[in-house]
Amino acid sequence: MPDDELRAGPEPATETPPEQSPEQRLAGLLNLAGEHERAGRLDEAEALLNRIRDEAPDHPAAIHQLGIVAFRRGQPRRAAKLMERSAELNPNSALFHRNLCEAYRTLDRYDDALAVGLRAVQLDPRDILCRHNLSVLHYDRLELDDAIASAAEALKLEPNFPGAHFGIAEATLLRGEFARGWEEYEWRFRLAGVPPLMPSTEKPQWDGRKLPGGARLLLIADQGYGDVIQFSRYIPWAAARAPEIAIACSAELRPVVGQYAGGAAMFDHWDSCPEFVAYSALSSLPRLAGTRPDSIPQATPPLRADAAKRAAWAARLDALSPQGYRRIGIVWAGRPTHRNDRRRSIDLERLGPLAALPGVTLVALQKGASQAQIGRYWRQAPLLNLGPEIRDYADTMAILECLERVVAVDTSVAHLAGAMGKPVSIMLPYAPDWRWGLRGDTTPWYPTARLFRQDMRRDWSTVIAEVAGSIRDPIAPI
Repeated sequence: MPDDELRAGPEPATETPPEQSPEQRLAGLLNLAGEHERAGRLDEAEALLNRIRDEAPDHPAAIHQLGIVAFRRGQPRRAAKLMERSAELNPNSALFHRNLCEAYRTLDRYDDALAVGLRAVQLDPRDILCRHNLSVLHYDRLELDDAIASAAEALKLEPNFPGAHFGIAEATLLRGEFARGWEEYEWRFRLAGVPPLMPSTEKPQWDGRKLPGGARLLLIADQGYGDVIQFSRYIPWAAARAPEIAIACSAELRPVVGQYAGGAAMFDHWDSCPEFVAYSALSSLPRLAGTRPDSIPQATPPLRADAAKRAAWAARLDALSPQGYRRIGIVWAGRPTHRNDRRRSIDLERLGPLAALPGVTLVALQKGASQAQIGRYWRQAPLLNLGPEIRDYADTMAILECLERVVAVDTSVAHLAGAMGKPVSIMLPYAPDWRWGLRGDTTPWYPTARLFRQDMRRDWSTVIAEVAGSIRDPIAPI
């Protein structure tokens, strides 16, 4: 319930409220349901919307709002059916078509999404969210010119719309147009729902110039773990321009970031932050360094595991794995809250072609809920489930040094293996994250990585078969 309705009892009425028409009463219920939905009170919203439908079964706005609730619950198919019905009842609603575009996109119904997205823009050319949804859809279709054009149309209507700027950033970076891409990438901090980079401060964001003696630069390990691993290579570049640096970094990533940090102070709580004169996110350093596709610095020296940990894990793997078997690390799923996780993550069962390789032991490095899939594994290759024993990235690095190679979807372990100089096969969806580029099977970010890309069918079976073939019959060492 809204806060202004949380009272101990009803207040005495001072006058008799005017009698409402049925239409006014339903509109009031619809508005209240919208408040509940926006606040995340989905049960309350759905109950009110069903009350409206009891009285008016074909109420288009109520049906559409039920579709939004279903979408918020992670039920895109039900959402699409409800939104389709609302659009049938009110075919001139840009809002209904705009949201249906997103529901279809989530279901990978890209042609249907494009049709209703274009219809939404036709119905309301000044709706920036219609333009934005089309831009996102065009990216998923790898129609990058159209993605950029749709975002640019949104910016004509609202020049400071963060979503459109970020859409241009991803599309231009994917195409290797780093000069424009890095500038637009700075808009990521203004996206809705993105937490602030740091507590409020009057200190300036660093512009990349050398700082005077005694001045301390604060670097912030922002975004996901994979991003931090990728951009930590820039810490030495920043340290060469600042007499002192301090690094805000989660405890889990200290074994990684610390290898680039030299003697820099590292902390994981803001109350431990030392004094500083300027700050920068790690993910902003490529822009400050003027990085272009042909000037990406290497992660040198490669990350290395602690010797004692490596010895302990080597002994553990020797005891668990059949003697003489090749050890292949696997990671099949990323963090479920990642905005593109449903396209990058797969089920363990799909890795059957790897499990059919003779003389191979699969070493599961998977963390999180997807570990449970191991309980259903019944294949030829032995599978070692190390996930529950992995406490941090120091353990992961030690295990990686004991493996022949890694096969992973686009997760932090893929970045970690690449930064360690380990052979790693990275399986990418049709529309990959910008850092992997638009085409090709190599990446300048990690020379020992080999990329395996979905084609237009967005089918994983061909990708996994190619990975299995590269392990069974390697063309050349990476």
